[in-house]
Amino acid sequence: MLVSALALAQPAFAAPPQHWVASWGAAQQIPEEHNLLPQADMQDATLRQVVHLSVGGKTVRVRFSNAFGTQALTIDAAHVARSADKASAKIMPGTDRALTFDGRNTISIPPGADYLSDPVSLDTPALSNLTISIHLPQAPVGETGHPGSRATSYYVHGDHTADIDLPGAGHVDHWYQLTGVEVVAPPAAATVIAFGDSITDGHGATTNGDDRWPDNLAARLQASAKTRNMAVVNVGIGGNHLLTDGLGPNALARLDRDVFARPGARTIILLEAINDLGKLSREEVRTPEMHKTLIADLIAAYRQMILRAKAQGVKVIGCTITPYVGSDYYHPDAASEADRQALNAWIRTSGMFDTVVDFDKIIRDPAHPERMVPAYDSGDHLHPSAAGYKVMADAINLEVLR
Repeated sequence: MLVSALALAQPAFAAPPQHWVASWGAAQQIPEEHNLLPQADMQDATLRQVVHLSVGGKTVRVRFSNAFGTQALTIDAAHVARSADKASAKIMPGTDRALTFDGRNTISIPPGADYLSDPVSLDTPALSNLTISIHLPQAPVGETGHPGSRATSYYVHGDHTADIDLPGAGHVDHWYQLTGVEVVAPPAAATVIAFGDSITDGHGATTNGDDRWPDNLAARLQASAKTRNMAVVNVGIGGNHLLTDGLGPNALARLDRDVFARPGARTIILLEAINDLGKLSREEVRTPEMHKTLIADLIAAYRQMILRAKAQGVKVIGCTITPYVGSDYYHPDAASEADRQALNAWIRTSGMFDTVVDFDKIIRDPAHPERMVPAYDSGDHLHPSAAGYKVMADAINLEVLR
């Protein structure tokens, strides 16, 4: 009798769960002092930030972050809208949607936490631009952000989250307290995570131009009907290291937040270690034993990342480290170049990665393989140019991402 009653209480059918994927994202860090937004500018302020999606959808939600805050972060109004102009604060009329949090307009995000908004209906085509506007009644205590946005954000005092434009607003090329945009997508959709340092973050790319190598990869995926369900999220951090905290937490420390917490993450494209290599002998000559130990430690860190990814059902594509001889920042010597060659040999031949993208091979100068092709060099001999980022994206076999 009890079984019959329970059976009658069940619905005749259940709707399939929505399949969420991360369409845009940014890795979070503590902004350096010169990249902080002054506390006075964050007090009773509307902050409007513009992001570039990869895959599109008709239902979206936004992930905010207080990962490095030391007190709760209060957001008492939040809106999402289609951007009318990537290089301005304007939104497309009729596209503004108020965001809620468990049905409420206000949310207090605990220190160290991220928080998802409730879903809203909004038609967001692939490769379109969104604005996310939040009102902060109080400035964050401990800012969380992403300095290398290569995108302009706007701020003005008062609650102007629903305004079509923000005339007279201050502007800065950083993101704050914002870590992801997720969309409902077809069941076959998945997200590729571009994980790395400033070369993935896009140093040398065009501000508001969306021409980093992960941006170019997203555009390539959208150009083919076979791969249009593949999103790309860039979690590069300028100055990042595998082994030590630099600008942002070390790669192993941020793997959970920046990869596994993103819905739909199925593949990592890993380009990381140039800062570890350069840092070793940046200020003084090191012994051969120290160089040997560094390579062993880097390989061990790679293995850890691969093992942890595979345990989550995420495949890892390894990328060879690009040339950087001539860099005034690291002024690499012969020993540094030998380290790069040794690490690249392991990446190519270890068999640990699901596949390998040989960025070194496609961007190096055949006449001077320790350097980049001049046309692919941004000018600092460390970071590629926009042309270099395009050729890097073009070198990735899309079939391995499906």
